[in-house]
Amino acid sequence: MHAPFDEATQKEVRELMKNETALRDAFFKDLSFGTGGMRGLMGAGTNRMNVYTVRAATQGLANYLKMQSGNHSVFIGYDVRNHSREFALEAARVLAGNGMTVYLTKDICPTPLVSYGCRHFKCSAAIMITASHNPPAYNGYKVYWSDGGQVVPPHDEGIMAEVRKVSVDSDIPMQDSYQIIGTELDQAYLAELKNYQLYPASPIKILYTPLHGTGIRIIPEALKSFGYMQVRLVEEQKTPDGNFTNAHSPNPEEKAALELGTKQLLHEKEDLLIATDPDADRMGVVALDGEKAVALTGNQIACLCLHHICTALTARKEFPENAAFIKTIVTTELFSKIAKSFGGACFDVLTGFKYIAEKMTLWEQSFSGYQYIFGAEESYGYLFGTMVRDKDAISSACLIAEVAALAKKQNLSLIDRLYQIYQKFGLHRETLVSLSFNEGEAGMDQMKLLMEKLRKNPPKTIGNIPVIKIEDYLKPTLLPKSDVLRFWLKDHSKLVIRPSGTEPKVKIYAEVRQEVQDLDKDILACDGRLKKITDELCSVLRY
Repeated sequence: MHAPFDEATQKEVRELMKNETALRDAFFKDLSFGTGGMRGLMGAGTNRMNVYTVRAATQGLANYLKMQSGNHSVFIGYDVRNHSREFALEAARVLAGNGMTVYLTKDICPTPLVSYGCRHFKCSAAIMITASHNPPAYNGYKVYWSDGGQVVPPHDEGIMAEVRKVSVDSDIPMQDSYQIIGTELDQAYLAELKNYQLYPASPIKILYTPLHGTGIRIIPEALKSFGYMQVRLVEEQKTPDGNFTNAHSPNPEEKAALELGTKQLLHEKEDLLIATDPDADRMGVVALDGEKAVALTGNQIACLCLHHICTALTARKEFPENAAFIKTIVTTELFSKIAKSFGGACFDVLTGFKYIAEKMTLWEQSFSGYQYIFGAEESYGYLFGTMVRDKDAISSACLIAEVAALAKKQNLSLIDRLYQIYQKFGLHRETLVSLSFNEGEAGMDQMKLLMEKLRKNPPKTIGNIPVIKIEDYLKPTLLPKSDVLRFWLKDHSKLVIRPSGTEPKVKIYAEVRQEVQDLDKDILACDGRLKKITDELCSVLRY
């Protein structure tokens, strides 16, 4: 058993008491344990990530596991963030104290390796300590089920119910009894990953940055295992660092995170820059196109990878009759077009890779007849094959390197390849706009009111284009209920409005499309339409 609260926590609380607003925000509620776990600012308080909230959450998970039959084991990994190892150790000690077998990674661990480790060791569940691409002040706690996918109903609801029964000052049993897992897991993963190589390697110069994150542990080795030997690192960002000293926003979606790598790409004339976020589940790409460096969007990377996979499998006569692909509702419709053109089926799921993993597992457990091939979400997450059940920047790095290497062999850049896809399937342009709100209770209330207002008075036109269909995912559909609205316009444009589950933001995803006549002019025209419809929707939401 443990003592109530340590002296450092007590001291921090005494300091908080000098600031009523800060004190309220730290204690006005328990840190929410949502459908995938919890994420929040680190510090003292019931609404913060700290050893006490981690212990309570883990005891809730242990209680739920005990409700399931059999003996239980749990795999635990952690990223580079401050206190991540400390939180992982606390979780391991609680589970061991509850009589469970615990596998704890010896070192920092990418999220996809946690999903893989859960399946590899046939565990009942897994925990990943990470806040993904959030700023340095945040940390989080993600829970996976035995299939290696993040928990979904009914397990997420069952775990949440048990977590709510445990308070931060509960008497929680703990033991220092766990198995340490080292590089043997990496080697098992890399051996299986080789099964997904579609073409022999051809020469290409790759620049890689882990953005101070966990990817450094395995991604350079994975690329070399595929035969890509010319891999250089962005030196200023290669060292694991929870403060993200040279990547203040460690998110490959954001231009600022890629600036150092892009400068090096242009200076050294590498073919492409690959960047992964701190827990190495998301991947961004910057491609050299003549004398320019072009940052690709998550939608563009997804479509390049999808087209490459479908083309390769078709050429090898290995494209399954029951091939199936999955994307989220906010991901480009170009993805569906490509998949269906090769004879595959394509399915939409809610935002969150756990829904892609859920569908994969359902297909395996049923007689649906579908064979999962590739899935993607616009927020830089992709998964080829079934060895992992979460977005995987390790395998994706190898895949995009293969796409770029094959293009280079044909004297093309990645951008040339993308333009070929546009010529065949039509130009699709997408954007994401975020409306930011205050941290804490006030911001959550603002976001709730905004969505209520939009449901009561939806616009009939957006950018002078009639709205022909509104899908409200709080109403019964084939998908789980979610606070999301999707608007379809008469010109086939798409807008999705969704409050973030992890940040005080409401996100607007927009897509326009048209047939290609003059690509450069068409891109400018589409981007103008995107700006018009997002600006108008933002003005509707703000007032």
